[in-house]
Amino acid sequence: MSEQKIDRRRRYFLVLDIETANSTDEALAYDIGFAVADRKGNIYESYSYMVAEMFKDYFDLMQSAYYAEKLPQYFADYGAGKREMRTIYTIRKKVYSVMEKYNIHDVWAYNCRFDRNGLNTTMRYLTKSAVRWFFPYGTEFHCIQHCACQTILQQKSYFRFALENGLLTANGNLSTTAESAYRYISRNMDFSENHTGLEDVQIETAILAKCFAQHKRMNTAIKANAWQIPQKNFRKFAKNA
Repeated sequence: MSEQKIDRRRRYFLVLDIETANSTDEALAYDIGFAVADRKGNIYESYSYMVAEMFKDYFDLMQSAYYAEKLPQYFADYGAGKREMRTIYTIRKKVYSVMEKYNIHDVWAYNCRFDRNGLNTTMRYLTKSAVRWFFPYGTEFHCIQHCACQTILQQKSYFRFALENGLLTANGNLSTTAESAYRYISRNMDFSENHTGLEDVQIETAILAKCFAQHKRMNTAIKANAWQIPQKNFRKFAKNA
């Protein structure tokens, strides 16, 4: 996308999403999407990268990826110029340069622990530990899901929306996925999360902007089991609904 002029008075941050193969605990990223954004949800630059080592050297491993059926589309998008294929080290250099350009120190992701750890694991695995960390030293990490569970997914209007539209887990808990959150803020139950890096970044940026728009104090840190935060109030609401 075209670049916009940088306003040095504005605070920018990075929103990212990865798609991975291998186990959840040792996730290897094959798709890295990220965007420069602000609190209002404006996107200033965005990038979509296929990790070259994964598509060229570890393609057999990728057949077991959760969204392996989407792999042919990546090649189609690459051929159409919609995505770039670069080595993990080159992608890392691009992230560094974008963060430096916009003076970015904050990185956001939905379930940020997974994305942060997955990128570090990928970096170490593909460089044989020559490089052990994906992001610059001192980067602060923030979880969009944690913020959403403290704000928009705590609203009675979301509880009602979830009950009316079946946004519940198999155990009857309130769904707090990015897909459910975006269906709520867009009021579009036909929406399905794309589960590709940059496309998911775009909806996650919109969710984050909606959280900021609530003007409520939020703990933005990574939190294990953030999904549990609204469950107690949801159960009370559902009981009386």
